[in-house]
Amino acid sequence: MMTKTNRIALVTGGSRGLGRNMAINLAKKGIDVILTYNSNAQKADEVVAEIQSLGQKAKAFQLDTSNVKLFDDFFGKVSSYLKEETGKPNFDFLINNAGTGLYASFAETTEEQFDAALNIHFKGVFFLTQKALPFINDGGRIINISSGLARFSFPGSSTYASMKGAIEVLTRYLAKELGSRGIAANVVAPGAIETDFGGGHVRDNKEVNQHIASLTALGRVGLPDDIGGVVAFLCSDEARWVNGQRIEVSGGMNL
Repeated sequence: MMTKTNRIALVTGGSRGLGRNMAINLAKKGIDVILTYNSNAQKADEVVAEIQSLGQKAKAFQLDTSNVKLFDDFFGKVSSYLKEETGKPNFDFLINNAGTGLYASFAETTEEQFDAALNIHFKGVFFLTQKALPFINDGGRIINISSGLARFSFPGSSTYASMKGAIEVLTRYLAKELGSRGIAANVVAPGAIETDFGGGHVRDNKEVNQHIASLTALGRVGLPDDIGGVVAFLCSDEARWVNGQRIEVSGGMNL
């Protein structure tokens, strides 16, 4: 059973890639984790088992974070689980990580592609966070995931990057409007990372990988381990005075 003093994080898209790394790094800081997955229950269960092996509680729930209609039922399940484990339906940290890649030129982007990206990267984040507010403890944290692409431009990412730009503006408003509850809201903006995101575009394309490394001051492409610890830090007591900020974690891309 969780104790009432344990802090709890909800990580969307926590079954693989950056979300998995975030969830494990949070557990290493003594934080219990609820994670969502879209389709791969096996991968989610593996993350749950790894977190439990670190001595923390973990639970995975299936959720399509692009479908706002599912959110009430989702929080019903999460709050029931938390009440059973802790006696209260609340958690402390919301990490809006779930996302998909989209590589298409501006001229060729379809309305269907645009709407799909909007739903998962902005509308879903907006309303999932709104629905989460009654369950986030005062003094909690909201961490939204953006991208280096909201600062610099790579052809083919106009839609994705535009949604991330919206997330960065939204985060500043969350910080302002939720400050009265002691809730801090920040953005972590990764650079290019070697994961299966976008079909492994950065990881598996040697030319892309080498090009990004050449644009990065530290001379390589990022790894998931470069990101998860930063998110965990923002959920720590040491980061209590960081609010309304965009922290780019890109090794110094396009400086």
